[in-house]
Amino acid sequence: MLRNVLGKAFRFLGYTVQYGCIAHCAFEYLGGIVVCSGPSMEPTIQNSDIVFSENLSRHFYCIRKGDIVIVKSPNDPKSNICKRVIGLEGDKVCTSNPSDFLKSHSYVPKGHVWLEGDNLRNSTDSRCYGPVPYGLIRGRICFKIWPLNDFGFLRASPNGHRFLDD
Repeated sequence: MLRNVLGKAFRFLGYTVQYGCIAHCAFEYLGGIVVCSGPSMEPTIQNSDIVFSENLSRHFYCIRKGDIVIVKSPNDPKSNICKRVIGLEGDKVCTSNPSDFLKSHSYVPKGHVWLEGDNLRNSTDSRCYGPVPYGLIRGRICFKIWPLNDFGFLRASPNGHRFLDD
């Protein structure tokens, strides 16, 4: 009797570990569901919108300008942020705020990306903390899941004029 109970307990524990490893690999390498908070990506992503983030792009270095990514915050490594990629390594980017009369530009260093929120007036992004190392990218947002009336692929950036092709 005890042997039977122990056998079932160990089998259950074995299955739990196996499925836990599979789930970990799926969420780490394939993707997952993310609840976004904050106003920095409005109007593209509203507070409490639910999106799907795929993680394969970051592993294969397939992140492109215009993609919306989930990134470990450079200011707080315990939290993630959601921003749009404005520049890749070697790109010339506008580093000033939209309200600045004189515009300043800089080049994104090797191994980094330049990130900005779509809501430029209410976003803490690369204009504040500089270029972000590529290794902090956790995933690329593919489409919005919730709210259902906005289900689907995400809109283009309302700040497309900030993408420079020099």
